Formats: sequence, structure tokens, C-alpha cells
Amino acid sequence: MNDRSYAGARSPVLGVLDGLDRVLGWAERVIVAGSVLVMALLMAAHVVGNLVFGQGIPGTYEITELLIVVMTFVGVGYATRCARHISMSAVYDTLSGTPRKTLLIVISLGTAALMFYFAYKSAQYDLDIFERGRVSSSVGIPLWMVYIALPVGFSLAGIQYLLTVARNLASPGTWRSFREREGYADVPDSGDAAEGGLK
Repeated sequence: MNDRSYAGARSPVLGVLDGLDRVLGWAERVIVAGSVLVMALLMAAHVVGNLVFGQGIPGTYEITELLIVVMTFVGVGYATRCARHISMSAVYDTLSGTPRKTLLIVISLGTAALMFYFAYKSAQYDLDIFERGRVSSSVGIPLWMVYIALPVGFSLAGIQYLLTVARNLASPGTWRSFREREGYADVPDSGDAAEGGLK
């Protein structure tokens, strides 16, 4: 049985979480890919406008900067979902078996709490921007609409870390994210751990 079909076959709870993970993954991909596509088309049209008509599209650079904010913070959730985030794992890499899985659960819980705290603080910031009525300088886009990507992205990342905890509690083996099972090459054997992981 492959890792993807394993999610729903083991328990109804994992089946529901698998559905949630699929919906969130789809939304993250659409937002990130859509932002990249809009940014590429806008910049290309701006360059063509400059070359052909002598004038580009006003506000192109500002819109591009705002799209980078959206991509960055929604991308945090997507990177977490795919277990492609930066990790400092010196202690984690020396462990194997239950201690390794336990440390992963503790790290995931702590990181989820941190992500939800960041989501809360960024939502407060976004609400402040909304109440002040701030808009972008050249295009006049309400900035709260752009900065809402911060609490959304942090919340998506927090949810992914909680999904990782649920997967590790409910499934055998060690899971780096809800869908990414830790591979055989990722886990040191007992000889590697004793030698500090160096060969």
C-alpha cells in the first residue's frame, strides 16, 4: 500500500485529515501558482509595453512586490506540507526509532504553536492596517487585502504541523509531514548514531 492510500485506509480520522490536507494543498498550489503566473504575465506585458509603446503598465513593480508577499507567506504552508522547509536537525539526525519520532512530534507541536502565535500577531497587524485604511502608493490597493496572506500562511503552516503530529500519533513509522514518510536513507542506523552520523 502506498503512502497516499494509507491515509484513509487506516482510520476514519486519518481519512478526514487526508481530505483536509488535499483541500489545503490544492488551495496553496492555486494561490502560489496563480501569483507566479500573474506576476510573470504582468512583467512581460510591462516590458512589451515599454519596448513597443514607450510606456509600461503603471504600478507593475508595486503589484509584483505585493504578489511576492502573498507567495512567500502562503508558500510557508506549502513548504511545510511537502516537508521542504529549513530544519536544524543535529540532535534529531543522531536519533532513530521511538526517540526520533517523539522528538519530531515535540518539534512539530512547538512549531505549530509558534505558527499560530505568528498568525494571531499578523492578524492583529492586518486589522490595524484595515482600520487605518492604508493603501498602496501607486495603484491604491488596500494593503489589508495583501497582508491577509500573513495570518493565512502562518495558519496553513500551523495546521500542517498539527497534521504531522496526528499522522505520527496514528501511524507506524516516522512522518516528516502528513504525506511525507521519512525514507530509509533519512534514518541513521545504530552504527551511524554511535559514530555521530559520520562515515
